[in-house]
Amino acid sequence: MADKRDYYEVLGISKGASEDEIKKAYKKMARKYHPDLNPGDKEAEEKFKEVNEAYEVLSDADKKARYDQYGHAGVDPNFGAGGAGFDGNFDFGDLGDIFGSFFGGGFGGGRRTNPNAPQRGESIRMSLAISFEEAAFGCEKEVTVDRMEQCGTCHGNGCTPGTTPEVCPDCHGSGQVQVRRQTPMGVFATSSPCPKCGGKGKIIHQPCKDCHGTGAVRKRKTIQASIPAGIDNGQTISIRGQGHAGKNGGPAGDLLITITIRPHELFRREGTSVLCEAPITFAQAVLGAELEIPTIDGKVKYDLPEGTQSGTTFRLKGKGIPSINGRGRGDQYVTVYIETPRNLNKEQKEALKKFAETMGDNNYEERKKFFKKFKK
Repeated sequence: MADKRDYYEVLGISKGASEDEIKKAYKKMARKYHPDLNPGDKEAEEKFKEVNEAYEVLSDADKKARYDQYGHAGVDPNFGAGGAGFDGNFDFGDLGDIFGSFFGGGFGGGRRTNPNAPQRGESIRMSLAISFEEAAFGCEKEVTVDRMEQCGTCHGNGCTPGTTPEVCPDCHGSGQVQVRRQTPMGVFATSSPCPKCGGKGKIIHQPCKDCHGTGAVRKRKTIQASIPAGIDNGQTISIRGQGHAGKNGGPAGDLLITITIRPHELFRREGTSVLCEAPITFAQAVLGAELEIPTIDGKVKYDLPEGTQSGTTFRLKGKGIPSINGRGRGDQYVTVYIETPRNLNKEQKEALKKFAETMGDNNYEERKKFFKKFKK
């Protein structure tokens, strides 16, 4: 009990508040924390349950009196079972009624939403494959989805034009009926979907011929999707209001597009960095050279220094992927490797032998180090 807040505090009213003040405060707080208006907000959902629990007690004269006298213990079904009862008349029948309020969805249990309250439509999920460059610089894509839209004939109420649905006489629009059962432990009450209306809270006698009473029809829609520059593989963009239609005037869901980037022939990506490998000749590595390097912006020139070793990586600043937040760009890293020539003719081989004869250990630093370690 120690972790429960005072019910009057929960509703923001004083202890002497009237019935009207209690009801008015409840409506205000329930509207503020209603899960349909705070989708995905666990804190709001807990507060909504807390508000309903407080109203369940304070709107009932008997429970309110017990709460005012004994606090939370006065409305706790486990309190008083050991002889410390409220007035000596607390029997199993009373206990059954309290249990009924638990299992009937009235006190502290799972929330019951009005089936005719506005409901947000479901979101649609899909994947979209784009090229490496499209992901880097952004693009516009047309995507086609099949979605449920509000029926244009009945405008979502499911009835033939000129008719209206009837509020279910059995559940009075709540979509739930309560069944009370007598057991050795007392009277238990459970809630279940109303069999007369199927839990919808209303009965349609003349269904709309186009949507067959559902209020929605399936349609194929082409939507323009803006893919932001710098998006990465597996990231998802959201297009608001382009999902399935809501019910009872509720907003439509969203279209969620997960991006797949097709592999590139030359480039790889790590975050905002672009990586690639470039072959160079033995002569270029030895003498240095001006190289033409491909980037996502086109070819750029790079001065390769003489004596470059195979596996050396150099950086092209600002030639990487734009940041998705629009703040700058990454770099491109190019790793060069020396390609050994093949199919040499006789003259080329002779020239290479003469060249090798002129070389000494001082021309090969790594080779000299290797054999020095080997001799040890």
